[in-house]
Amino acid sequence: MKYTRFERARIIGARALQISMGSPVLTDIADSVIDPIEISIMEYNSGAIPMTIKRSG
Repeated sequence: MKYTRFERARIIGARALQISMGSPVLTDIADSVIDPIEISIMEYNSGAIPMTIKRSG
């Protein structure tokens, strides 16, 4: 499924919030990466984020 840029932003933002609140990271990352947004982008690109979009219409 291809996501729109708005859906992608929402998924990455929601996951970054989860990571900043202490949720475990789902992919292997370097120790130097501490920004939750960068980590969530890496997870999104690897396909590890367990979120889906429910579209209506």
